[in-house]
Amino acid sequence: MTHLIAFLQANEKSVRAVCWALLAVFAGATFFVDNHHAHTWVERHVPFFWSFFGFGAAAVIIGAARWLGRSGIQTGPEVYGCAPSATCEDE
Repeated sequence: MTHLIAFLQANEKSVRAVCWALLAVFAGATFFVDNHHAHTWVERHVPFFWSFFGFGAAAVIIGAARWLGRSGIQTGPEVYGCAPSATCEDE
């Protein structure tokens, strides 16, 4: 995994170009989707609706996870009675 991350960091411009190309392909493909049987008005008339919906849902999930993490789920080892430099099993 570290080799993959190092490779992607070394070729950052190429990775960005490939990501932008894939985004353009997927965005263009939405114009070829048959929306005749769409369930709602929004699905039928708003281009890229499900893309925007998915992005918004992901942003909400990430925001909720960050809020939960900062509200006390992510705590240091000193909360559990352990020293930060040692594991709980060592004490």
